[in-house]
Amino acid sequence: MAGISLKDVRKTYAGLEVIHGVSLDIADGEFVVIVGPSGCGKSTLLRMVAGLEEITSGTISIGGRVVNGLEPRERDIAMVFQNYALYPHMTVRENMAYGLKIARLPRAEIDARVARAAAMLELEGFLDRKPRQLSGGQRQRVAMGRALVRDPAAFLLDEPLSNLDAKLRVQMRLQIKGLQRTVRTTSIYVTHDQVEAMTLADRLVVMNAGHAEQIATPAEIYERPASTFVAGFIGSPAMNMLPARHEGDGIAVDGLRLPLPVPTSGELILGIRPEHLHPAEADEPAFDLLVQAVEWLGADAFAHGRLPQGAELVVRLPGQASVRDGDRLRVTPDLRAVHIFDAATGRRVEVGQDRGV
Repeated sequence: MAGISLKDVRKTYAGLEVIHGVSLDIADGEFVVIVGPSGCGKSTLLRMVAGLEEITSGTISIGGRVVNGLEPRERDIAMVFQNYALYPHMTVRENMAYGLKIARLPRAEIDARVARAAAMLELEGFLDRKPRQLSGGQRQRVAMGRALVRDPAAFLLDEPLSNLDAKLRVQMRLQIKGLQRTVRTTSIYVTHDQVEAMTLADRLVVMNAGHAEQIATPAEIYERPASTFVAGFIGSPAMNMLPARHEGDGIAVDGLRLPLPVPTSGELILGIRPEHLHPAEADEPAFDLLVQAVEWLGADAFAHGRLPQGAELVVRLPGQASVRDGDRLRVTPDLRAVHIFDAATGRRVEVGQDRGV
């Protein structure tokens, strides 16, 4: 096992820079997830670590060794792809053992490694089957087993669950997390699915247009997003974003004044997650929401609507709440959980200690 370090890594295609100076230190045994929308550069970054893409500038180290000029096979990494990449004419056993055979390991060691990986992945009963005889989840486990038997310094996983249905994705997420905790191999996992990212990662790298927008634990990113991009991307439903402005010792939002001391003036954005809004008491200051649609999800219901000045708002309510389309709902924010962003830059603005609570 080994740590991975990226120092000011950049990638340029035909004069256009697509990865803008990403720096990241991944500890030995850490599970880091790179998440972001399509086209943000997350797979390109992973492929540069793997050696499948040349870097334009910067340094990549694995286990303290600079690997910029090394071929993929020389980097001591194992990669799991979205499309499984299994040999259809080989059995599960042969697919898992193939890389070890190429490396000319003794037969007894190959058999022992395959057996150990098959036991971890619950594949013992499938070793003599061909890939066409397996389900999607089983094929993905074989692809993981092929990587696992190599005992690499690092695992690189490029959207490995994208081809699975929702139920299998949940099962495989749990299996991947449990496996990583067992073998403690340094891992980089790429996904566009924020649920996968939040549930798997020790730390997240949120990518936006080739930039590492924020690097932190899932809890830190959810509770203290560094920008409106991160705040809107992480969380489902997305964080509400309301135009606001500095006013006196607080801010004004859609006709409501909130006692939130901010160390700046000018145009702002108030961020508030749906779960941090609640029906207001008669004497509480509140937003006046015209409900336009209600999503009922069993334990929860999400009321979607508009405020008087046109801003959209989503509120999470108990599933048994009797709210219907066309209702007016007075809701008040939990001031301890709001987020303030600079409207011009999108960056987070720290709120003073006195939040009026």
